[in-house]
Amino acid sequence: MSSYHQPFRPEPPGPSDDNSEPESDLDIDLQELDPFQSRSIAHRRSADGRNGRQESRPRIPLRNLRLDGVHGLSGRRRGNTQGVSNQAAADEDSRALLDDEDGSKTGSAVSLGPDGDEAPLLRSGQQGQRSNNRRGTLARLGSALRCRSLVAPSPHLPTPEGLTDTDPEGEVEHDPQSNRTVAVGQLQSSRFPLNAVSNAKYTSWSFLPVTLYNEFSFFFNLYFLLVALSQIIPPLRIGYLSTYVAPLAFVLTITLGKEAFDDIARRRRDAEANAESYNVLKFEPNGASPSKPRSGAASQRQRKLRRHRNQTQPNGEESRRLHQHEIGDQDSESLEGGMPSSSYAEIKKASKDLKVGDVLKLSKDQRIPADVVILGSFLSQNVVADELTNEDDENQPSSPSGGGVGTGSGSQAKQDSNNTLIQDNAGAEAFIRTDQLDGETDWKLRLPSPLTQCLDVSEYTRLQVMAGKPDKKVNDFAGTVELLPRARAGYDPHIDKTSIGNTENNQNSVGDQQRKAALSIDNTAWANTVLASSSTVYAVVIYTGSQTRQALSTSPSRSKTGLLEYEINSLTKILCFLTLALSFILVAAEGFDEKDGRKWYVSVMRFLILFSTIVPISLRVNLDLGKSVYAWYIQNDKGIPGTVVRTSTIPEDLGRVEYLLSDKTGTLTQNEMELKKIHVGTVSYANDAMDEVASYIRQAFGQSVSSDMAKNTLFTPSSVFTSTSNSGTRTRREIGARVRDVVLALALCHNVTPTVEEEHGERITTYQASSPDEIAIVRWTETVGLRLLHRDRKFIVLQSVESERVVVRVRILNVFPFTSDSKRMGIIVQFTQDLNSPLDEPGEIWFYQKGADTVMTSIVAANDWLDEETANMAREGLRTLVVGRKRLSHEQYQEFSQQYAQASLSLHARDASMAAVVGEHLERGLELLGVTGVEDKLQRDVKPSLELLRNAGVKIWMLTGDKVETARCVAVSAKLVSRGQYIHTIAKMKRKEAVLDSLDLLRNKTDACLLIDGESLALMLTYHREAFIATAVRLPAVVACRCSPTQKADVAKLIRAYTRKRTCCIGDGGNDVSMIQAADVGVGIVGKEGRQASLAADFSIEQFCYLTKLLVWHGRNSYKRSAKLAQFVIHRGLIISVCQTLYSIASEFEPVALYRDWLLVGYATIYTMAPVFSLVLDRDVDPDLAALYPELYKELALNRSLSYRTFFIWVAVSIYQGCIIQGLSQLLVGLDNFPRMVAVSYSVLILNELIMVAAEVTTWHPVMIFSILGTAAIYFGSVPLLGGYFDLTYIISVAFLWRVLAISAVSLVPPYVVKLLRRTIRPPSYRKVQAL
Repeated sequence: MSSYHQPFRPEPPGPSDDNSEPESDLDIDLQELDPFQSRSIAHRRSADGRNGRQESRPRIPLRNLRLDGVHGLSGRRRGNTQGVSNQAAADEDSRALLDDEDGSKTGSAVSLGPDGDEAPLLRSGQQGQRSNNRRGTLARLGSALRCRSLVAPSPHLPTPEGLTDTDPEGEVEHDPQSNRTVAVGQLQSSRFPLNAVSNAKYTSWSFLPVTLYNEFSFFFNLYFLLVALSQIIPPLRIGYLSTYVAPLAFVLTITLGKEAFDDIARRRRDAEANAESYNVLKFEPNGASPSKPRSGAASQRQRKLRRHRNQTQPNGEESRRLHQHEIGDQDSESLEGGMPSSSYAEIKKASKDLKVGDVLKLSKDQRIPADVVILGSFLSQNVVADELTNEDDENQPSSPSGGGVGTGSGSQAKQDSNNTLIQDNAGAEAFIRTDQLDGETDWKLRLPSPLTQCLDVSEYTRLQVMAGKPDKKVNDFAGTVELLPRARAGYDPHIDKTSIGNTENNQNSVGDQQRKAALSIDNTAWANTVLASSSTVYAVVIYTGSQTRQALSTSPSRSKTGLLEYEINSLTKILCFLTLALSFILVAAEGFDEKDGRKWYVSVMRFLILFSTIVPISLRVNLDLGKSVYAWYIQNDKGIPGTVVRTSTIPEDLGRVEYLLSDKTGTLTQNEMELKKIHVGTVSYANDAMDEVASYIRQAFGQSVSSDMAKNTLFTPSSVFTSTSNSGTRTRREIGARVRDVVLALALCHNVTPTVEEEHGERITTYQASSPDEIAIVRWTETVGLRLLHRDRKFIVLQSVESERVVVRVRILNVFPFTSDSKRMGIIVQFTQDLNSPLDEPGEIWFYQKGADTVMTSIVAANDWLDEETANMAREGLRTLVVGRKRLSHEQYQEFSQQYAQASLSLHARDASMAAVVGEHLERGLELLGVTGVEDKLQRDVKPSLELLRNAGVKIWMLTGDKVETARCVAVSAKLVSRGQYIHTIAKMKRKEAVLDSLDLLRNKTDACLLIDGESLALMLTYHREAFIATAVRLPAVVACRCSPTQKADVAKLIRAYTRKRTCCIGDGGNDVSMIQAADVGVGIVGKEGRQASLAADFSIEQFCYLTKLLVWHGRNSYKRSAKLAQFVIHRGLIISVCQTLYSIASEFEPVALYRDWLLVGYATIYTMAPVFSLVLDRDVDPDLAALYPELYKELALNRSLSYRTFFIWVAVSIYQGCIIQGLSQLLVGLDNFPRMVAVSYSVLILNELIMVAAEVTTWHPVMIFSILGTAAIYFGSVPLLGGYFDLTYIISVAFLWRVLAISAVSLVPPYVVKLLRRTIRPPSYRKVQAL
């Protein structure tokens, strides 16, 4: 044995950094030779980013090294029988070891050293002799015996170069309609979509075509395009071409620039989400490349690394333990398989760079970026162990036989207990939050397949996942996972060579067996869900990008156009018709004769061009700039901080909303539960009265004890309640016992698991459960004095908060989880009487159950207070749970257990059979302990906000993915349903006829609230769309629960299509994106779990209560301002067209321009634009009055601000003023002196518009005053420059002045007098609330 490596021999003296001395056997340590150790070393090296191909080579354990000769080689070659001897197996070990020394020359895929190491195992003194022998017979025999599997590449492993971030994908695009096979941790054979989030409306190629199409789909844009193009034709040309082309180009530039700005902002927000980084495991196959000789420098670096590792690395057992806890329970089969299939390292990848097949390493509170299948889930060692190691030793002794949860007197018992607990808790459980996907508040339990959970991470490359085609069903998945056999036999020192010939053993060996396991929804986590549990989860990406459940449930982005745009488009068509009619009338008055060589239809076209100002092209410019001003006001409002306008084209629609569709979770509620009330039959406790509950618990569990025997005594339900108060009456003791029993029941009957984490140096206990209700109840039991200390699959331990000693320990016998059908949850536990007693000692057996009052009423014993108390809590909006218990004898439990086990084996109606056994043996005559009321905390000011919106005439629908009971409670607590209002429930409908019958009951109850679930809603939308929407839109409130994202969007589209009213959808989760995009106005709340809804919405706010100001103040102002601005711009264009018409009539129907070139352009720009545009700053009431009188918002639905009536009033005013201005100018000046007539007419026209703007202002703003006075100064200052159009000598005369003033008075006074009379006779609403 002297020739073997001596691990404890000291290093030879001499410098090791500068001399390139040949490497000796002393540089190899035992830890490198042990495959158990080497795996840990390889893993840490891989994590450090070193080359996995070189650092994860298999090591040779010293216990298997034998150099007893090479006898029996021929026997091994022949021997596939059981007669192969152990000696032959040992010889094969030796020969494989020696033969691998020549790996670099023979191309062997297996190497011994960490760097393709050829360092000999023997000391240098004997190296030559061994080498000569090896070059002789052994080399030839080894070469002849080398198996093909040692050098053949694996069919399912990556290339030796390994995976890199730039590895190309398959060239063939995967068919989305076919199933997929995903090779875990490897490159795929076909290409899949990129995992990028995109809320952009346009691409670089589609931007111009789509935006131009959208612009010219509006009539007045198309009209001006035709007018501009007509100036190319010489007979139709009037003035300069730029006069018509420049305004159109300016309008398009402004509009396209706004769209581009909004879309670039969306892309930037998407880029932030796509840049979120994730830990991805990068796999490289082991032994895939031949060994390479090392240079002297490389050898020295390797020796220094090994020496450092020898000094810092713990012993082998400790290292193996740490590694196991680092990656979870190791797969025994992979350990026995010798060389792992691959090595891996953690790298960072952006969310958009994730690909199908990537293995993610996820931790608590991380958003899941793609649809994944969970491969493994492991609790951190400190999270589990800390629950016990910090317990008081003297309070929690552990008997040697019991191995209990408490800490024993010896450290070994404590360590064993911890190890056992760690093993139990590494049990592959993971919880995810799906409220951003389906709106459900309950956490979902997810489990990896047992096949992958027990598999070492380095063996993941042997997995293949078969999944179906992409589907939008978030609650359905079917697939399989397959563990492929090892592709190479390799040198495996752990396989017993005596079993090589044993066919049965060979088939059962891990390396040869091919295994499959089914996958269901319980093994998956969809994109945009959040890992909620304190665990490390390994998951493989199955669907990416547009093929995820989230994306398939989301409708594509669409360009939204405000209702005001369509209304103005309709008015523009009327103006164009008037222009065409006027042109025909003027040509017809001339007799359709040819004049000056012009055909009559050419004259019609020239008149159309002259009157083109009737349809003002500046209308779009003013409206678009106005939208930008509204957006600025919204984003800079300090009353609604954090509000972002993402679509600046529809602010006016905020003032037209008549239907509000709201999500529940995270929108109306905070998804934070709190136990508010508890009733124990004779007494109800709430608020400050909870202190009395805490005093009862202190009396029952918190009394300090002195003797060791008393310390070890545990509480059972049959223990006598003792009051510390001398004045305690019998009634008080009875109430105390009832309070104790209900608190104990609540502390035991749940599925909550406590975990301890360290944050900022402090130990924090958090709870994990599928339901936030249960977490709220367990937290409440801790506040009153009974803490959940530990819970696993077998035991529950409770601790007194006061004395900090274990007071209850139970063994879990059965758990009956909550389902939406059963609406209840139960547990059977066995109490332990003494802390030192064995855990399997017979004790009291109790059955505890809690559930909804609708099902528990028939289960608990008869009583006279349950129905009344649950009704009282429901009216308060609390979620009620009825708690009961029942004691079971050992015989009763044995009988139940046998029948329950037999029912669980039934192949037909298994669930029903099991439920029947539970109902027969357990759910009869339960002792009623009490009722709890849990409140789902509402967002700030939700109640007054909903009330204000209802008073503003907005009908509110709540669409949620949560349960029926939860939706009902929130609707009541949020005052969406008023006290005493009838709630008509339609749920679990299977037949379309039954759905219609239930709907008929609502036809005569228009003041009721409709509560409908997703299943019944699907039937309505499929078979009775018209009947459903016709009934539902008349109701003041509708609550739809268990809705899918697609159903939410369908409801929004149905309301829009049927009512043609503006709908607003608000939500905070990814499941609300479809609904938000389907609405006329989409509002997203920046949620706790993500920003998808906020990014996809038109407006983003931080709290629901901000919606009221967004609608009743900013929405109302935006609509009224735009309506006034649009009509004034139309008036401005119409009045100049009337002047042109009168001049054409006076000039014998000659199509000659009255105002040419600069006069025409200046009138629509610098001479009138600023005062007219300043109307966007006008307001009729203050923000406080708008919120105090929401009826002001309600009247906007009557369309009084912009209607055909108001439009024709403005047309009449325009015709009157145009006729007065041009008619009196022609009468007072005459047509003979054209420049003088134009000077008077044009000057009166400018003054008329400035004074009309002042007459329309309700609340003056400094900008308005400046723009009006400034524009007047600009006009009169520019008159000297208009000598080509005016007679400048006439302008400075008194004759010019009195004519201008006289014509202006006649034009302005009558309309203003009429306006004053109307305001006096029928004052507008804003003047009423201001008491003006």
